[in-house]
Amino acid sequence: MSRLAKKPIQLPGKVEVSVSGDNTVTVKGPLGALSRVVPSCISIVVTGASVQVSPKNEADETGMHLGTAVAHIRNMVKGVTEGFSKKLIIEGIGFKADIKGSLITLSLGFSHQIKATIPAGLTVTVEKNVMTITGNDIEAVGLFAAQIRANKKPEPYKGKGIRYEGEVIRRKQGKKTT
Repeated sequence: MSRLAKKPIQLPGKVEVSVSGDNTVTVKGPLGALSRVVPSCISIVVTGASVQVSPKNEADETGMHLGTAVAHIRNMVKGVTEGFSKKLIIEGIGFKADIKGSLITLSLGFSHQIKATIPAGLTVTVEKNVMTITGNDIEAVGLFAAQIRANKKPEPYKGKGIRYEGEVIRRKQGKKTT
């Protein structure tokens, strides 16, 4: 059995968790509501201010899904109470990002501008060269940040491109003059 599943998941005061018949877990809190379908080999019991996740059988497949289901439920609880955020740093001369409504326009040194639509449920802010992506779904925040970063990954010589805050770019020396 998963170590994560041995302890019940404690719920903060304003969070409600419900499980429907087709194993859909719904978590409601101050920042919104999230729902996810959990595999049928897992049993979820909500008691008061805690959620207990346990296996229905002892199959190998159940063990694989058990820890993942617990982690998803914990992330959903954290998302509806605190939310998640990722910071991207845009580095390079002339590199910038502009937001107009739900459209983000990136100028990354190409001959054209890159346009992307901000997904529903996410909030994106840009201050100078720092882009902050916030939302209550950890997967949506991480996926959108990865898609933005993939447009211009940081290069190893000058470090130009889009990188995560705290990401370390291994630098190369470049050409030497004799």
